[in-house]
Amino acid sequence: MRMPPIHDHGHGHGHTHDHGDVFHSHAPADKMKTAFFLTLVILIVEVIGGLISHSLALLSDAGHVLTDIAAIGLSWFALKQEEKPSNEKMTYGYYRSGILAALINGMTLILITGWILWEAYGRFQKPEEVTPVWMFVSAGVGLLMNLYLGLGMRKEEDINVKSAVFHMLGDAAASAGVIVGGIIILVTKWYVVDPILSVLIALLIAFGAWKIVWQSVVILMEGTPKGIDFQKVVDEIKLVPGVQHVHDVHVWSITSGKNALSCHVVLDGDMTIRDSQKILRDMEHRLLHMGIGHVTIQTEDGDHPHDDSEFCAASECHHRH
Repeated sequence: MRMPPIHDHGHGHGHTHDHGDVFHSHAPADKMKTAFFLTLVILIVEVIGGLISHSLALLSDAGHVLTDIAAIGLSWFALKQEEKPSNEKMTYGYYRSGILAALINGMTLILITGWILWEAYGRFQKPEEVTPVWMFVSAGVGLLMNLYLGLGMRKEEDINVKSAVFHMLGDAAASAGVIVGGIIILVTKWYVVDPILSVLIALLIAFGAWKIVWQSVVILMEGTPKGIDFQKVVDEIKLVPGVQHVHDVHVWSITSGKNALSCHVVLDGDMTIRDSQKILRDMEHRLLHMGIGHVTIQTEDGDHPHDDSEFCAASECHHRH
């Protein structure tokens, strides 16, 4: 008996699980709008303070804030795009726009890191006198505003929002470092502290930027999502009574926190369509509890041509089918 070829529980066939929240949650676009304008204020304050005080650490932080404005602006735009519904040309909707924004954010942070390190090298060669008071005032404004913004959105799961939050918390840490550096300079007149702080800020930026870029690339390459154990997923499907084998398995993310799976399963030959539907519901239930909310499963009997491999290269799949 040939089983029904394709099943996708995301379209509502009387199932007990409603996964609308998996694909249609609304991101905090209004919060990003507020963050954009408050970060603009931070930039103005730190640029003025950096120029008056001659502090590279403060100007470095202002450079970081400049990328924050671009980052938050991109995130704000992406969040609005994600609210658009799916259509014939974009069947998954616009969720990937947030991943693209996160990738651009991470790349700009890496570039700004290079600029900070270059400027710091020059200051090590020839330290400049710094005025600590303006460092305190400007960095204090940046610290308070970034803590307010970053802590207010720290629980968001969207990678796009996370990337923007990292910008904010990174700026808060950098501002705190500038204040500490200002105190040291005020007491000791040791002006080389300023470029040292700049290097530490650059390393902080680079570490977070690399994580953002890597996570974004994995999603865009449709790699197995973070937190999903591929082999455990396959083993869980095989544990469903009536399933003989599973192959052509693909697990990926539409965007951060929105995981999808497609696969082919070989079912026992002597069963009705109703029996096969019970098996499908069992698989969906198990996968949902493993963090996979959008599932497409092709059911087959043992006579259907297939390769036993759990993986399937696109060219091989195309050739077989």
